[in-house]
Amino acid sequence: MAKTKSKSAVRRKPKSTSRPKRAAKPAALQYIPWHTVPLEDLNPLLQRQFVVGQEIMLARVLLKKGCIVPEHSHHNEQLTYILEGALKFWIDGREIVVNAGETLCIPSNMPHKAEALEDTVDLDVFNPPRADWINKTDQYLRGKK
Repeated sequence: MAKTKSKSAVRRKPKSTSRPKRAAKPAALQYIPWHTVPLEDLNPLLQRQFVVGQEIMLARVLLKKGCIVPEHSHHNEQLTYILEGALKFWIDGREIVVNAGETLCIPSNMPHKAEALEDTVDLDVFNPPRADWINKTDQYLRGKK
């Protein structure tokens, strides 16, 4: 008579040698007054501060009149809100002036350039956070002007 496998032998799964998967780190609540965030000098006309969440970044960018942000693009979606001053953007074949109280939404991978028409304070929101800013590999911003 042929031997048959018991039900428990048929249903038994082989032991895994891999480690159990860790759950994603839960988001932490952050309360961060701007005066506690170091101001980073990128060039004589450009400074910034930023706060990073799990999937979003908020940056406060200070531009002196005449500051040029060279043309660049990134995979991050960007939302720009001008608190004070004005920025002129060259984007999508157009020139767009964004004044205090106005917003510009820049899709991912869209090349853009900007110039501060006056001393300007702008808030930029990025999703996902800008790894090049976090790692300080954003050489296009670290020039003379």
